[in-house]
Amino acid sequence: MLSADSYIDYIHRSNGNNVNRKHTQTETQTDMDSKAVADKPHAVCFPGPFQSHIKAMFNLAKLLHHKGFHITFVNTDFNHKRLLKARGSDALNGLPDFRFESIPDGLPTSDDNAAQDIGMVGESVRNYLLAPFLGLLAELNRSPSIPTVTCIVSDVFCSFTATAATEFGIPSLFFITISACSFMGFRQYRALKDKGFTPLKDESYLTNGYLDTIIDWIPGMKGIRLRDLPSYVTTTDPNDVLFNFCMEATERANEASAIIVHTFEALEREVLDGLSTIFPAVNAVGPLQLLLNQKNEDSSLNSIGWNLLKEEPECLEWLDNKEPNSVIYVNFGSIAVMSKEQLIEFSMGLANSNQYFLWIIRPDQVRGDSEIFPTVFKEKTRERGFIASWCAQEEVLNHPSVGGFLTHCGWNSILESLYAGVPMICSPMFGDQLTNCRFACVEWGIGMEISIDAKRDEVEKLVRELMEGEKGKQLKRNVMEWKKMAEEATTPIGSSFVNFDKVVKEVLLSK
Repeated sequence: MLSADSYIDYIHRSNGNNVNRKHTQTETQTDMDSKAVADKPHAVCFPGPFQSHIKAMFNLAKLLHHKGFHITFVNTDFNHKRLLKARGSDALNGLPDFRFESIPDGLPTSDDNAAQDIGMVGESVRNYLLAPFLGLLAELNRSPSIPTVTCIVSDVFCSFTATAATEFGIPSLFFITISACSFMGFRQYRALKDKGFTPLKDESYLTNGYLDTIIDWIPGMKGIRLRDLPSYVTTTDPNDVLFNFCMEATERANEASAIIVHTFEALEREVLDGLSTIFPAVNAVGPLQLLLNQKNEDSSLNSIGWNLLKEEPECLEWLDNKEPNSVIYVNFGSIAVMSKEQLIEFSMGLANSNQYFLWIIRPDQVRGDSEIFPTVFKEKTRERGFIASWCAQEEVLNHPSVGGFLTHCGWNSILESLYAGVPMICSPMFGDQLTNCRFACVEWGIGMEISIDAKRDEVEKLVRELMEGEKGKQLKRNVMEWKKMAEEATTPIGSSFVNFDKVVKEVLLSK
């Protein structure tokens, strides 16, 4: 394999820098082209098999491509098909040096209009994906038209990729696509189990005040309650699939050559410091979209999308006709499912608030009948609301008409709202969303919490407060301060920019 200096020299040339190189007169153009392909570093990127994880990894892959890497982006067959269905049969044609591949996940065939069961996906990652992934790597290395694979970049929850990297003798990078605080929470699962905090003895512990127990020994998470940790800790089953999957994956994180986190140092400094005492080489590199904004993106690469659902651009046209900061955007994410009763209470709360709203409701989001909205809701919001099945979220959040975000607290949503300068109402449902909510509302002061089981009067009250009240104005001031710090972190002298460059040079180009 080539030295790091050789790789970096190639990167400089691929980014348009004038580097003087001597070639012998006997070297033909074909020889030079073949050498350029052979010299190019090749990163295989494997995201967690869910929408939000795919998006974060895709942005990371684009940044690596800007650094001169040949990219092979690997999805499961299921998600590959969903992408093609949502974006068109030629949507993943890519570029000669940014290619898409897929591997089977071993799961039964399921509805491609809906997300797969999270527990089943966890079992697939634990027990099935390594073999087809190894087969793909071997196949890539046999191809004469692409460079040899030089590194693996994967979601931290797909820890089997570290085994593959060891087998092929190449460096591996784990990407934490969730918040540092949530990852720290997952990392404490073993200790919580050993100390007897979990599994819960029975379901009465969910309501008897036990979940308000303060866990005072987690680095960087002072005052955190048991209920604020990622939700699988509240299981009553010692064999709970997701609890054990998350516990095992976070414990394997030190098998990678380095770890990067989709956050920035100012936002989660204390937790990042805590993680650095557990794992070597933890680097905050976010928000990735702001790093990408520093680049002059190749238009053909920019046209490649990552959404597993078809976007509806009409909602942006609807926003164009609204006053600045007059619309609350509502989206409960790509996986979460609501009951019909929960959705009706939120819908009537929005109706009674008298605010304009844009609401994203996926086809698979509500359990029960598709005819879910009361007639009175439709009548009251005919001129004030727009309902779509999916959208380009960052474009929506950055639209001047949007003044607030009612969110499930997925990490992409929190970050995107933060660097768009949009305050939030936080209604977490499961997993890392609970920890994100705690930090957004208590530590960062950019959101107000509301239960997913809230009644319409409370929904109405908080929507009004966010859009018109003094609390909403304070949240807006706070989020604008964080937005400024996120932008500073991603400038050429900012911590995220510097950390990303360091990881590329010292880890991914180490061979």
